[in-house]
Amino acid sequence: MAVIPSTDVIPRSIATRNLDEPERTSGRHSLHARHSEERSDEESQRKYASNTSHKPITAIFATITVTLCAILTACAPPRPNHPVIGAKNFTEQVVLGELLAQEIEAKSNLQVERRFYLAGSYICQQAMVAGRIDGYVEYTGTALTAILKQPLDRDPQRVLDTVRRLYASRYNITVAPPLGFENTFAMVIRGDDARRLHLAAFSQAAPYTPQWRLGVGYEFEQRPDGLPGLSATYGLKFAGSPRTMDLGLLYRALNAGQVDMIAGNSTDGPIQAFGLTVLQDDKHYFPPYQAVPLVREEALRRWPQIQTALDALAGRITADDMRTMNQAVDGQHRDPAEVVREFRKKKGL
Repeated sequence: MAVIPSTDVIPRSIATRNLDEPERTSGRHSLHARHSEERSDEESQRKYASNTSHKPITAIFATITVTLCAILTACAPPRPNHPVIGAKNFTEQVVLGELLAQEIEAKSNLQVERRFYLAGSYICQQAMVAGRIDGYVEYTGTALTAILKQPLDRDPQRVLDTVRRLYASRYNITVAPPLGFENTFAMVIRGDDARRLHLAAFSQAAPYTPQWRLGVGYEFEQRPDGLPGLSATYGLKFAGSPRTMDLGLLYRALNAGQVDMIAGNSTDGPIQAFGLTVLQDDKHYFPPYQAVPLVREEALRRWPQIQTALDALAGRITADDMRTMNQAVDGQHRDPAEVVREFRKKKGL
């Protein structure tokens, strides 16, 4: 799927949650402790130096080495004793992150920490490499172009194979079997406009775009599989620069007439709920976007139960399943954890 899917209305209680606050708080505590340890080390060194002018130089070097090791150890990021699952900052990602977390907990005695509403693919990737999260769900086309910087490829299996190989060799990250659905970018317009102008495909809409305002998420405007290539493929020109906004605001802006087209995603719940129209990508510009869990190899070695959960989820989610869950959260304002529990029960997970 496109990296930047969107939601309609994230419930206020969810949207305003600052789930990173515990990290920042613990970060402050660890920084204070680190400073205390460093001050203690410096005082010890000064006292030791004043009394060691007669001692062998090797003893001094040994003390310095031990002190440096202590400082470096204190500066290393803490490793939690439980898996941490991340998610990007839109409804589908929160649902999928909760699905991974619940399935891991169900297949083990592990307590999973949720670290959701990360800003996007780049932030999730940095968090994975730094060990701040152990896994999240990505989309193969996004991984290929935005993270791995590979040329566009429209063959689903070849894209999956490339993504698996490069994540393993570059980052020691395992790409698990696909969850079963694809979420591609969707160029969405109001249903009334589609009917009035008789528009079904993007090529048909292209002549109207000079009078239209475009709304996009922050990544889509610059991504290699985003707006620049799409505009070149279809010869697009819009009325002014694209309006960039949080993904949760795109559908509001479209319904309010603030924009005339948005870059959403094919599994977004509001599309059906609001009677919107997804324009067909008739020139097949977008690459495949299979949903795949990414997990750090170190986490799989530490908690092999994660692999059991990933295997249980392989191929179990259809695009209709995903749209239904997205709409339950966006349209009905239900708790994502409750929606996921119902889905897992229905699927016998």
